[in-house]
Amino acid sequence: MHAGEFPISAELVAKLVAAQFPEWSGRPLTRVTSSGTVNVLFRLGDDLVVRLPRVDWSLGDIETEATWLPWLAPRLPVTIPTPVAAGAPGEGYPWPWAIYRWLPGAVPVEGRLADPLGLAADLAEFVKAMRAVDRVALPGSPPAAYRGGGHSLLDETARNALDGLGGQLDADTLAAAREAWAADLAVPDYAGPPVWLHADLMPGNLLVDPRGRLTAVIDFGTLGVGDPSCDLIVAWNLLTPEARAAFRAALDVDEPTWRRGRGRSLAMALGSLVYYHETNPPFADNARYVIREVLCDLSRSR
Repeated sequence: MHAGEFPISAELVAKLVAAQFPEWSGRPLTRVTSSGTVNVLFRLGDDLVVRLPRVDWSLGDIETEATWLPWLAPRLPVTIPTPVAAGAPGEGYPWPWAIYRWLPGAVPVEGRLADPLGLAADLAEFVKAMRAVDRVALPGSPPAAYRGGGHSLLDETARNALDGLGGQLDADTLAAAREAWAADLAVPDYAGPPVWLHADLMPGNLLVDPRGRLTAVIDFGTLGVGDPSCDLIVAWNLLTPEARAAFRAALDVDEPTWRRGRGRSLAMALGSLVYYHETNPPFADNARYVIREVLCDLSRSR
């Protein structure tokens, strides 16, 4: 999916595990099917998962999670990943990697939610808990969240994507998307106190049980503090209109924050559709869903 991506095979992972963690050598090793964009996952036996960066610009995720996940775990209402072991470069693989506890569950799919309202309530509870983290009692300075700055920082991404999507979106949709982005970009950037954020609440980073209720949130590599609208993107990349309204009500989101979140969702989706439309079909499909939901929201509000 990316220039400079390192090729990762089961044979390589088996060699890394055998060399650095011989107690787990010989366990069944199965590649996990995932739409994730910067890491490769291999299930190691029944209770562990190996996570390896594909690209060098995601290497900080391993250290971020090792530092903050154990501290955040008891403060959140759902399960989050538990780091078990830190791997080092070796066997030809150039970067740090990690082993975590395996978390059961299914990734929710936009348009096929078993309990949209229940999931919306669960997501709101998680976001509230993240925002409630006491920054004073932290073990160190909280990092700035990836994309946690002003939504206006996504303007170049959105405009470049709109210029490059002629083959993916029809002219009417492109025109509506330009209008939608311009409208939400006009909202001033956030000027309040930064709050704790997951900062990447995409469907692929959520796990649900057979009832469709949230059981775990994964991939905290982008966590940190910033604009609270950053964790509203899940309202458009996953939820139905009714569930989106319930999510907003549960969080008591004001209009400027809601519009910043909607703008973020649209800009990210436009950029993703340009970048991943050939290499990651599930990611591109989700981007199209976001664009439809944002434009439907706008048409209903008129």
